[in-house]
Amino acid sequence: MTEKFYSHSVEGKPTREWQGLEEHLKGTAELAAEFASEFGSGEWGCLAGLWHDMGKYSEDFQKMLLASADAHIETKPGRVDHSTAGAIHSVEKLNIPGRIFSYIIAGHHAGLPDWQTDTAGRKSLIQRLQNIELLRNLPFSDIPHHIIEQALPKQKFRTSEGHALWIRMLYSCLVDADFLDTEAFLDLDKSKTRKGYPSLNELQPLFNTYMEMKQAGADNTDVNKQRADILRQCIAKSLHEPAIFTLTVPTGGGKTLSSMAFALHHAAEHGKRRIIYVIPYTSIIEQTADQFRELFKDAIVEHHSNVDVSDEGHETTKSRLACENWDAPVIVTTSVQFFESLFANRSSRCRKLHNIANSIVVLDEVQLLPPEYLNPILHTMKELHKNYGVTFVLSTATQPAFGEHKSFDFNFEGLGSTVEIMENPVALHKAFKRVEIHVPDNLMTARTWEDLAKELAQHMSVLCIVNRRDDCRMLYELMPEGTFHLSALMCGAHRSKVIAQIKQRLKDKLPTRVISTQLVEAGVDLDFPVVYRAIAGLDSIAQAAGRCNREGLLNKGSVVLFAPPSKIPVGYLRQAANTSMMMLSDKTNDLLLPAMFEKFFKSLYWLQGENLDKHGILKDLATDGELRFSFYTAAQKFKLIDDSRYAPVIVSYEEGERLIGMLKKLGPERWLMRKLQRYVVNLPRYVHTKLRNEDAIMEVHPGIFVQEYGAMYHNDLGFCADKSMIYEPDDLMC
Repeated sequence: MTEKFYSHSVEGKPTREWQGLEEHLKGTAELAAEFASEFGSGEWGCLAGLWHDMGKYSEDFQKMLLASADAHIETKPGRVDHSTAGAIHSVEKLNIPGRIFSYIIAGHHAGLPDWQTDTAGRKSLIQRLQNIELLRNLPFSDIPHHIIEQALPKQKFRTSEGHALWIRMLYSCLVDADFLDTEAFLDLDKSKTRKGYPSLNELQPLFNTYMEMKQAGADNTDVNKQRADILRQCIAKSLHEPAIFTLTVPTGGGKTLSSMAFALHHAAEHGKRRIIYVIPYTSIIEQTADQFRELFKDAIVEHHSNVDVSDEGHETTKSRLACENWDAPVIVTTSVQFFESLFANRSSRCRKLHNIANSIVVLDEVQLLPPEYLNPILHTMKELHKNYGVTFVLSTATQPAFGEHKSFDFNFEGLGSTVEIMENPVALHKAFKRVEIHVPDNLMTARTWEDLAKELAQHMSVLCIVNRRDDCRMLYELMPEGTFHLSALMCGAHRSKVIAQIKQRLKDKLPTRVISTQLVEAGVDLDFPVVYRAIAGLDSIAQAAGRCNREGLLNKGSVVLFAPPSKIPVGYLRQAANTSMMMLSDKTNDLLLPAMFEKFFKSLYWLQGENLDKHGILKDLATDGELRFSFYTAAQKFKLIDDSRYAPVIVSYEEGERLIGMLKKLGPERWLMRKLQRYVVNLPRYVHTKLRNEDAIMEVHPGIFVQEYGAMYHNDLGFCADKSMIYEPDDLMC
């Protein structure tokens, strides 16, 4: 046996230059304690760090380390299990509370496990705890007493309902600390690169200067006066004690910058560490990030799939590292990345979670949270606010009914009490009212696409929004030449180009007719005099109205509702449309009043009932006396995008063709895959399978498919494999 125990080796270097095991355990413990102290659990983080690699004291591990420089990477085939010993020791030493550490330690490489699982090929925690020989074979006489002999931390967790989240947060502290301590030893230059971000207090003057210049250059219109007042109210409300806030501002009211103003001032007042801006669509995240980057330069980090590594303004080595653990003052990310991470079990997804503590999280277009996951999401948000110092801002023009409400057969806990930032949302709505909504006399009578196309063609500039991609194509093909088409059958690069063309034509006051799916309804700053909208949920109708007379240049814009000839897809979309139709039948109501959205969402959530936790995730993570959780199972269930329904293909649109050639030659290098994200279209699985069988798309690397036939991608319509195919509605949570 070696006289000294090591944690990490350096290839080609003598053992005296390797990292000692005790050194690594202490370093990890110190960092984990620092991270966990943000939520009053520093002692727990410290102990997790001291015990996480206890298994590396084994003779088998030390021998493997001498033979292989990457022996510490436990998940590689043939590697020594060095995680289970510490997990077993935790339970033996601390009994039931020790299970908290056992989840964290056992999973710090392989991911948080289930206590007991039926999943084939995956060991449950209880199974791993039975490998008692992994602990018994350790040389206890050689392990420092101050490491092995530790008592249960005196710090108590503050609630009996959120142990699963607490374990995941402690897990995040350990995983990040382990990574960072290892990195500081193996790659000091990389470690140093992480440093040097400015604080939020340093960013605030930059923001204030920017807004002063912006307001000084703005026209003295009623809309701009209202936007200035919204900004004022946000700054004033920032002094309020931390809470879960709602920001109810009509479309076009400047929510993005005003919510950032609130966040910066609130952070200064209450000592918050970072701002996390969460956006539901990848299609608009880039424009939001660009807006913030104009203010904050490289202090902002984008964490999503469409960042172009070739653009140094978007991603640098430093920002790429910050994506790993969100150690930056301003993070712009997607709903998928944020919420799936909160329910994840993998170390790479959970690593950043501890940096959410003591932050401000702005949820943009919060009404788009998927109902089938609503209860677990809201439960977690309440826990983050109550026990981790997170201030939430729920920003939207169509505020959902997240307050508690009960009926004879259904109780909705929601978020409990919230604080509205705007002084008078009703008055604000009336001030921003720029459209008249025209409801047909009979909502049950469907229009034909032919009649609708003739009516649309009479308008010089008009936007028509439909519910399905196939509807979009059908109507587009009946329209006059020069009409624009927008749908998710077009790749991101294609959509961005077309949207830019549309904006320029509207600016130049040229005739502009657009047929689109609902992808234009949020975050896309288009301004049409007339908008047509197929019957949908009231929130979608309101978002469509936000694309009409946006700048208030007309006395009133026109929003025309119509019943399409195609059926609204079953499930939530149809329920939302039916709920809207009941409300639309009373033509005396102002449909866009905040009270109408509360009524709409209450009705909709009542219809969902138990389906607000459709997959039973809260049950998987519920606290019991023996701390039996199903972390792996919950992570598998919590998927905001259903991968089983769609599959991606890289298309040959413009630069996409050249990039596909590079992919075939170079393989899936990281920088190249980032660039290719702009050229991806998600197809229904059955379409994807059919095209694979016909060799119309090719698997160039495992799981990576590319378009083979150039004719399948149309310069106007996007991916057109078969005009007879009926496509599912766009999935906007991406």
